[in-house]
Amino acid sequence: MCWAASDVLAFEKVTRVFRGGAGVADLTFAIEPGEVVALIGLNGAGKTTLMRLALGMLRPQQGMVNALGHPLDAVPAEAWCQVGALIEVPLAYPELTVRKNLHIACLLRHASPDRVRESLNAWRLDPVADRRFRRLSLGNRQRVGLAAAMQHDPRLIVLDEPSNALDPASVILLREQLIRRAQDGAAILVSSHHLDEVARIADRVLLMNAGRLIGELDTTGQDLERAFFERVRQDDEQRQDAEAVR
Repeated sequence: MCWAASDVLAFEKVTRVFRGGAGVADLTFAIEPGEVVALIGLNGAGKTTLMRLALGMLRPQQGMVNALGHPLDAVPAEAWCQVGALIEVPLAYPELTVRKNLHIACLLRHASPDRVRESLNAWRLDPVADRRFRRLSLGNRQRVGLAAAMQHDPRLIVLDEPSNALDPASVILLREQLIRRAQDGAAILVSSHHLDEVARIADRVLLMNAGRLIGELDTTGQDLERAFFERVRQDDEQRQDAEAVR
């Protein structure tokens, strides 16, 4: 399916600060249908906070988040069925089987339960389909979470470190799934610390440091990791200089 050519997710000067000073500030960016945007940054840079804001799990103190054509606080309940997400850890009922968890995920998003069979096959979960979730390896749990997040063909996909615990074969599966879904028109936001991997699939790579977006990474260079750390170092120095002037 193809979606209308408009921003599916947009942040405009969004700020959310927690007690102690951590958080994000002045975030502005947008993602269009068919676009894969990767978000990279050091631990604690604010990537997960940004994603929680995108999904309405947190509310901005300043600025505006628009999702699926609506301000975040006015997104219709049925529109959230067009979103697929995996934040930090897969959410599943530990005592239920993989098959039953995927079935429930379909029902919650008003999708046909027939999708479960396709999802099990696509993510190579057939061998563990009738195993309880709590008995799965970490890698299989992650694949179940990814399957649940995408089996209903969401319009917006938000994935926080989706390659965590995945073996190389599963990373390739993930890559293929994201590319195919972007070609079908989904807007995709994915965070990762695997720079080489996101460079293969991302249309844009946004850099985040100390709660702020500091630009984009040119993925045509050969040493992406070095370029990333250099940009972070420069930003740290600029902020330190600005603090010293105050």
